[in-house]
Amino acid sequence: MTTPLFRWAGSKRKSLPTLAEFWQPTFRRYVEPFVGSAALFFRLQPRRALLSDINKGLIEAYKVIRDQPDDLHAAVCAIPRRETTYYKIRAQRPADLTPFERAVRFVYLNRYCFNGIYRTNAKGEFNVPFAHNKPGVIPSIEQFRQCSILLSKTSLRCGDFESVLSAVREGDFVYLDPPYAVESRRIFRQYDAKEFTLEDMERLSKCLRSIDGIGASFVISYADCAEARRLLKRWKPVRHRVRRHIAGFASARRTAFELLATNIEAR
Repeated sequence: MTTPLFRWAGSKRKSLPTLAEFWQPTFRRYVEPFVGSAALFFRLQPRRALLSDINKGLIEAYKVIRDQPDDLHAAVCAIPRRETTYYKIRAQRPADLTPFERAVRFVYLNRYCFNGIYRTNAKGEFNVPFAHNKPGVIPSIEQFRQCSILLSKTSLRCGDFESVLSAVREGDFVYLDPPYAVESRRIFRQYDAKEFTLEDMERLSKCLRSIDGIGASFVISYADCAEARRLLKRWKPVRHRVRRHIAGFASARRTAFELLATNIEAR
C-alpha cells in the first residue's frame, strides 16, 4: 500500500479497511471529488481514476509530484525545518512563484504546519501556524516515486464537486468525503476560502441521486447528524466509529461517529 504524502484534516486512514470493502476491481473508474490526502485512492490503486478538489494548490502539487517527483523531493528537503524558515515560506505570495515553486511551498507547509490543517484567511492566504510540539517529516524519495507512478494513471482536476460529478458515468465508483456543514459542532468545515454549508450538502445530495440513477456506485462519509440523516435517508446510512484528529491537543482527541451511506453492498 502506498502511503499518502499529505497530512490532511479529516483523513480516512483509520477507516481504510472498512471503505476498501466496497471496492470491486470490475468498476470502470475511481472518482473522488474531495480528494484531500487521497488515502483511499492510494490504498486501492485503481487502474483508472479521476481525482479532484477545489483546492488549487493541492491539485497543482499532485501534478508536480506526478511529473517531477525527484526534483520536488530534493527541493523540499533542501529547506531547513525551522520556525523562522516556515513563516518565511508561508509569507511568500503564490502568484509570484512558478508552479514548481508553489508545489515546493505547499508540501513544505503541509508537512510542518499544525495538525496538517489547510486553512486560509479572508484574503485566501494560508495562515496555519508552525507545529512546535509534533512537526511532520518529509516522506522518502521512494514514497514520492510510488505516488508519482499511481498519479500517472489519473486525471487531476481542480473545481467544485458538482462539475466533477457531472462527469461520472455508468460503472464508475465514487468516494465522497466532503467537509462537514454542522454548525453546532467544532468540526473543521473549510471548503476552499469559505465554509462548506448546508446548501452545499443539498447540492451534493442531488448529485448522489443523479449518480445512483445512471448506474454508478458511491460511498459517502459524513458527520453523524440530523441533517445528514435526512439528506441520505434513502440509502440507509449506518454509524461508523472514527477517531478525531483535529482537536488542538492530543489529549482532547476522541472517538466519534460518522455516517456511511452507499448504494452498493460490501463484499
